[in-house]
Amino acid sequence: MPAPKVLLVDDEPQITHLVARKLQLAGMQTVIGQDGEEGLQLALEHGVDLIISDLQMPYMSGIEMAMALRQEPSMNRVPIIILTARGYVMDREETEAAGISRVIPKPFSVNELLDCVNLLLGERSGTELRDAA
Repeated sequence: MPAPKVLLVDDEPQITHLVARKLQLAGMQTVIGQDGEEGLQLALEHGVDLIISDLQMPYMSGIEMAMALRQEPSMNRVPIIILTARGYVMDREETEAAGISRVIPKPFSVNELLDCVNLLLGERSGTELRDAA
């Protein structure tokens, strides 16, 4: 079985670097985008298994990207985790309409994010992935 492919979309390079490293140590492939428009393009090009995206980014927000992806049959069921700035509350109807699987506030624990990724990928495939040391 090939390693799961995770798309990280955030305009803060230190976040994508840190999260990508942790996911790679857990045996996952990573694809990195810097804004919602690039994330949308990369998701469609690479056929990813899960997406982690910042909410507030230039050009296209994480929610706008998620809503555009939900229009694509190949991306309709891909789990999406949205990272939000501290104190930003997302409307439940908005997250449901965009098909958001989880919302995680920043700052976040990379280990907790990895646990969430493993849970969502396990639900999608029916198996549990191993944790990174």
